[in-house]
Amino acid sequence: MHDFPILRDLVILVAAAIPVVIAAHRLRVPSVVAFLLTGIAIGPHGLGLIGRQDSVAGLAELGVLLLLFTIGLELSLSRVVRLGRLVLQGGGLQLVGTAAAVAAVAVATGTAGNAAVLYGALVALSSTAIVLRVYTDRGELDTPHGRVVVAVLLFQDLCVVPLMLLIPVLAGGAAGGAGTTDAIVRTFGLSLAVLAALVLGGRLLVPRVLERVAALRNREIFTLSIVLFGLGAAYVTASFGLSLAIGAFIAGLVIAESEYGLQALSDVLPFRDTFSGIFFISVGMLLDTGLLVQRPLTLLGAAAAVVLLKTVVAAVATYSLGRSLQVSVMSGLALAQVGEFSFVLAGVAAPLGLLPPDHFQVFLGASVASMLATPFVIAAAAPVAEAVCRLSRRPAIELLPHETDRVARLEDHVIIVGYGLNGRNLARVLRAAGIGYVILEQNGQVVRRARLEREPILFGDGTRHEVLERVGIAKARVIVFAISAPAAEHRGVAVARQLNPGIRIVVRTRYVAALDDLSRAGADEVVPEEFETSLEVFARVLRLYGIPSNTIEREVAAVRGEHYGVLRGLALPGLKLDALKHLGVHAALDTVEVEEDARAIGESPTTLDLRRETGTTLIAVVRDGKALYTPDPEFRFRAGDTVVLVGQGEALVKACGVFRAGH
Repeated sequence: MHDFPILRDLVILVAAAIPVVIAAHRLRVPSVVAFLLTGIAIGPHGLGLIGRQDSVAGLAELGVLLLLFTIGLELSLSRVVRLGRLVLQGGGLQLVGTAAAVAAVAVATGTAGNAAVLYGALVALSSTAIVLRVYTDRGELDTPHGRVVVAVLLFQDLCVVPLMLLIPVLAGGAAGGAGTTDAIVRTFGLSLAVLAALVLGGRLLVPRVLERVAALRNREIFTLSIVLFGLGAAYVTASFGLSLAIGAFIAGLVIAESEYGLQALSDVLPFRDTFSGIFFISVGMLLDTGLLVQRPLTLLGAAAAVVLLKTVVAAVATYSLGRSLQVSVMSGLALAQVGEFSFVLAGVAAPLGLLPPDHFQVFLGASVASMLATPFVIAAAAPVAEAVCRLSRRPAIELLPHETDRVARLEDHVIIVGYGLNGRNLARVLRAAGIGYVILEQNGQVVRRARLEREPILFGDGTRHEVLERVGIAKARVIVFAISAPAAEHRGVAVARQLNPGIRIVVRTRYVAALDDLSRAGADEVVPEEFETSLEVFARVLRLYGIPSNTIEREVAAVRGEHYGVLRGLALPGLKLDALKHLGVHAALDTVEVEEDARAIGESPTTLDLRRETGTTLIAVVRDGKALYTPDPEFRFRAGDTVVLVGQGEALVKACGVFRAGH
C-alpha cells in the first residue's frame, strides 16, 4: 500500500480545521484565530497528530503567496504609489525605532550587542499575512489607519533580505565588515531595481496579454494566465533572494490596474482562503504548549511587552508623519505582533549561535501568542484609541487665530467630516451654491494642502464631542460623514445626534453591514456606495426601455426608503417594476407617467398647449399599452397615462412637472 504522508497530514489538517472554524464563526471569532488554534491542537506540541510542521510548509508558503496576491488585486498599484512617503518614512521610522528600542532593552539586561541587534530585528517585523487578512475581513484596508499599516508592512517586507544578510555579520561569520555592508547596500538596491522592473514590465505586458486572452472567451485560459503572472512574479523575486510573497503582491497590484482585475480576484479568492488557512495552521503548530505550562509568566510577559513596545513605537512614528492621534494609535496596535518573516530570520540565526535554544522557544511562544491576539487587538483598536485621545492633553482640534472668529460666525452650515473624494466633491458643490461649510480632517498633509486652496478645513477628529462643539454643531443644519471607518462613523453619528438632536446626519459608507447600525445610531441618510451604484445601473437600463422617468424615480425612492432591502435580498412590498412592459417608444425621448392630482388631469393636449407654455412637443400618449399619436378631440389625460415628450433639457423638466402631482 502506498504511503502519502503529505496527503495524510492534509486530511488531518482540514478535518480538524472545519469544526474549529464553524465554532469560531458561531462565536463571532475571526477565522485566523480558529486556524491558529487548530495548529496548536494538532501540532507536535499538542495532540501530535502532525509530527512535523515542515510537512505542510510548502503549502503554507503557497498560502502566503496567494494571500498577498489577492491583497495586491484589492489594492491596485495606483493606490500603493500614493503611499510612497508613508512606505519610506513611516516604515523606516517604525522598523528602526522598534529595533533600536528592543536592542537597548536587551543590552540593559546584559545581552551581548550583536544578539541585541538580532532581537531588535526579529521583533521589528510584523505579520503581513495576518494583519492584511484581518483588515480585509473587516473592510479596513482603505481606511486612514489601514493605509498607514499597508505602507509600513511593505517597507518591512523589502527589508527582509538585507536583514538576512546582516545576520552572518552579527554572528562574526562575514569575511569583512565593510565588504558585507557594501553587499547589504547592493542587495537592497538590487531588490528595489527588481521590483521596479517587475512593475514597469508588468504594466506594459499584463494588459496586452490579458486583452488577447480575454478575446478567446475561455475562462480556464484566463484563470491559468492570472495564476502564471502571480507565480511567475513570485519566482522572479525569489530568484533574486526576495520573498515569494512580495513578487505575488506586485503581480496583484499590476493586474488590478487593468480592466481584468475584478475577474482575476474572483477567480483566485477560493484558492486564497484555502491555502492561507493552511499557513495560519502551520504557524499555530510552532507554539510549544509545554513551555506555556512550564513558564507561562515568562511567555505571556514577553508577548505583552512586545505588543506594548511595538504599539508605542509605531504610534509615535505614525504621529510624527502628521497623522492624528487616533489613527496613530490604531496603526500601532495593528502592527503590534511579531511577523512570519521573523521566523525565517530566527531560523537563520539559531544555527549560528546567535539565538540559544531556550531563547528561541521563548521567542516562538511569544511570537505566536502575539499573532493569536492580533484579531482581538485590532477589534479593540478603535475604543482604545478613543480612550487615549480623551486622556491626552493635546487639543482635540487645531484652530489658527483667524479661524477662531470664522468658526464662531458659522450658522446653518454643513459640517463635512473627511476630505477624501466624496468630501472634496461635496465642498465644491456647496461652495458653488453659496452654502456655508466647514471641513474636519485628520491627515495633516491633506489639511495643509487644502488650506493653501483656501478651503475652510480644520485638523481634528470629527467623532469627538469637543471637536464638533468647536465647529458649531449646535447651529449647523447638516453633518456629513465621508470617512472609511465603520467604527468611527458609528461613533460620530451617535455623538452628533447627542449634541444636536435636530441636525440632519448623512453618512457615506462602503460597508453594507453598517447600514442598519448607522440608522439605529441616529443617521437620517445612509448612502452605501455599492447600492447607489446598483440603483444608477438599473435606472439607466430602465430608461433605455422607455420607462417613464418619474416611475423610475419613484421606484428608486422606494428602494432607498426600505434601506435598500430589495438589493439585500429582503422582501420589499409594492415594487412594480417587473409588471412594467416595454412601451414601444424611442429610448431617447423623455417619458413621464401622469400622476394623481397632476395639473394635466382632465385636460386635453390642446388646452395644455405644451409647445407654447414649455417649448416641448407632445408626440404620443400611451394608454393601456397602446400608443396614441393623434388623440381624439375628446381625449382627456388621466392618471396612469404615459406621455412621450421631445424637447431640450430645462423645457422637458418644466413639461414633466405638468404631469406630476404637486407642480
